[in-house]
Amino acid sequence: MKNRLLILVGFFLTTRAWAQSAEMADTMRSEGKIYVLVSIILSILVGVLIYLITLDRKVSKLENRLSEKK
Repeated sequence: MKNRLLILVGFFLTTRAWAQSAEMADTMRSEGKIYVLVSIILSILVGVLIYLITLDRKVSKLENRLSEKK
């Protein structure tokens, strides 16, 4: 009984959050701010991707040095 109540409360809260986020997205889209948000998110993702690529190259170089020493 308690589990069902928790499931219903969780469903209600997530449904309400979805409605609020859709409302916020509509507001941002109408004001043109959604493009700023998307560009910021893309910039962060590109930065993380570049960081991971450079980190992978550095680790590969270190692995090669270790394998040459053996």
